[in-house]
Amino acid sequence: MDEVEVVVAHHERATLRVGDVFLKVDADQTRTDVEVEAMAMAPIPTPEVLWRKPPVLALAALPGTALGRLGEPSTASSAAWAAAGAAARLLHDAPLPPWPGRSLDEIASHLDGECEWLVTNGVLPIDLVTHNRRVAEAALRPWTPAFTHADLQITHVFVDGDEITGVIDWSEAAPGDALYDLATLTLGHEEHLDDVLAGYGTDVDLDVIRAWWSLRSLVGVRWLVEHGFDPSAPGCEIDVLRARM
Repeated sequence: MDEVEVVVAHHERATLRVGDVFLKVDADQTRTDVEVEAMAMAPIPTPEVLWRKPPVLALAALPGTALGRLGEPSTASSAAWAAAGAAARLLHDAPLPPWPGRSLDEIASHLDGECEWLVTNGVLPIDLVTHNRRVAEAALRPWTPAFTHADLQITHVFVDGDEITGVIDWSEAAPGDALYDLATLTLGHEEHLDDVLAGYGTDVDLDVIRAWWSLRSLVGVRWLVEHGFDPSAPGCEIDVLRARM
């Protein structure tokens, strides 16, 4: 009998692996609705939906391994990183999902609230927060909406050799800023940004990508702490913020 592996678990959702099947349990069925519809729309490889019995979604495991992990060196080839960039470009060029994404005002308000929390609670030094808040300002500009994954972490991109075998965890997918996906993909792995952009195949504003690194890290610290993760681990969000100083 296959063992049950807990992939991730917190009070919002849990993912278990049993053999070649992933079981995703989510208290919010809206997120699961988005995930299933986004995977059906995406023009890049995604996991096969085996069955759905709310609150459980069963997905087939993807071949290959994750592109990497935050805080650890990636062993994936430059070609694999470029393939990830090319997959992102295919997604961003696809027709938009029919549901709304986050507005610029919502993102700015969330950022300001998280910065205030970080300073008020003494979680991070005020100069670190203030500097990165200024860096993040470059991301807060109008953009042409694209079909974004919106959580394109390297752990969500699977590769086999130099090829992309699939992308997982689509519950945040929505119209949004394409550069946010590229920044999320390269967060903590700045050394692979050139490879990703080579595969993406078009010029981008590097200041905006750096801004999204700061913004994503600033708004992520509290969530990570409250859900049992450590944003201060080497190479993770707090190190990303320090690197911008």
